[in-house]
Amino acid sequence: MTEPLVARTVRLDVWLWAARFYKTRVLAKDAVALGKVEIGGQRAKPARAVRVGDVLQVQRGDERFEVTVLGLSDVRGPAPVAQALYGESQASQQRRAQVRATRAAERSGYRAPQTKPDKRARRLIQALGDIDAF
Repeated sequence: MTEPLVARTVRLDVWLWAARFYKTRVLAKDAVALGKVEIGGQRAKPARAVRVGDVLQVQRGDERFEVTVLGLSDVRGPAPVAQALYGESQASQQRRAQVRATRAAERSGYRAPQTKPDKRARRLIQALGDIDAF
């Protein structure tokens, strides 16, 4: 019996979807088309072939990942399998942790109110809003 033919390349948008960077293939395709994904520091098209060893920079929201392709897949599997398809650099992990800590520190001073404002508090809030209009 012959061994099945193993794909040596996969489309970039399909790989990003299979590696669970994006929820749908259309979102992955749009992100690549908008320049949010680079291969080797260069902008790529959605149909660009991904090979093992390629270095990708993926921007998803405020997060920026720098990953190396360790495996290829064109099917979306469970998360542990998807995480085995790539390896994230230490610098990328530290940068993302630092950004996350900064974001948490920025919002740590705000505390949401426990209850709805009463009539007096609503009037004070409305009065403060009128001051900002000047």
